[in-house]
Amino acid sequence: MPKILEINGYKFYIYTNDHLPIHVHVVKSGKEVKVVLVPEVLIKDNHKFKIKELKRIIEIIEQHYEFIIKKWHETHH
Repeated sequence: MPKILEINGYKFYIYTNDHLPIHVHVVKSGKEVKVVLVPEVLIKDNHKFKIKELKRIIEIIEQHYEFIIKKWHETHH
């Protein structure tokens, strides 16, 4: 499970044996959320993140969207 990004304590992971759709896992302080990236950014399986934190996670994903997609493809070549 390589960590591909860490910003403000939010750690973004892509599991090497994961499945479609393209998505990323975000962890911080015992909280975790799965965020689908394609065909659109969509919160899935939220565990304990509050709405304000989820909005911040989405902002980070939008700022680094191309990088995250690239890392997904590199991990699942």
